[in-house]
Amino acid sequence: MARDEKMVERLAFWGIPVSIGVIALKLLAWWVTGSVALLSDGLESLVNVAAAMIAYFVIRYAQRPADHDHQFGHHKAEYISAVLEGMLIVAAAMLIINEAWQGLVSPKLPEVPVLGLGINAVATAVNFVWARKLIKEGGRHRSPAMQADGQHIMSDVVTSAGVFVGLILAIWTGNPILDPVLAILVAGNIIWQGYKVISHSLGGLMDRALEPDEEAAVREAIAAHSGGALGVHDLKSRRAGAVAFIDFHLVVPAAMSVEEAHGICDRLEDAIKEIIPGATLAIHVEPESENPHGQKVDVEGTGK
Repeated sequence: MARDEKMVERLAFWGIPVSIGVIALKLLAWWVTGSVALLSDGLESLVNVAAAMIAYFVIRYAQRPADHDHQFGHHKAEYISAVLEGMLIVAAAMLIINEAWQGLVSPKLPEVPVLGLGINAVATAVNFVWARKLIKEGGRHRSPAMQADGQHIMSDVVTSAGVFVGLILAIWTGNPILDPVLAILVAGNIIWQGYKVISHSLGGLMDRALEPDEEAAVREAIAAHSGGALGVHDLKSRRAGAVAFIDFHLVVPAAMSVEEAHGICDRLEDAIKEIIPGATLAIHVEPESENPHGQKVDVEGTGK
């Protein structure tokens, strides 16, 4: 499906007030209970506010049309935002570990936890619904920044769940050290999630090719719509956020006219863009005397 830029921008914008509302609830929960784990949870949400603002402004920037200095567009800016999101996730985990360490040094059983846990549960529910929305829509519209923001918020949900379990165990056993210990374990998981976000985003910056299923679909479209051509080779692809770039060499009979070859190219472009909306194609037409190289694509009826 084609990307709805306005919808992506609106979702990114609403992430800012949602994250502010969630942090207000979490800090209220900490104030009510005095739990170091809830304080850590609230501090992690501070990072969510910064991350939401970064995602919004970067998504707006990435939507700018191509210009003289950025002739392929500004789409890769979203990967930069996603890398920053991953770094912020790791930074949040460091904040949690720091606060939890203080709880290990001076353990204290939280008082009057029920109301605080209830408030924190509401904040967690809001985060969970919002994170699922961002991850789903980010995937549908090929927005690395939105998906990274959703993964970031989902790591916050995991933190809150860990906090809840830690507090329950601390109260049930009467051992306050379980609260910060579980907070540290949760922080370890968050660091892992941050690493995965950074790794995926760096792949986008390094011009990662289309996903295997997408490339297979492109090959099928080429094979089915290249009638009149003798072969296709040197197929290459890369993705920059919502935009896919595809190029290949189209081999035609030496006696074929430019108009006929151009007609085949138009047919191939239409077929591929139907599969990958918004794709940008570069097709190099060459005579049959050229030696094929790179990735070959079997063209129906030619055996090549």
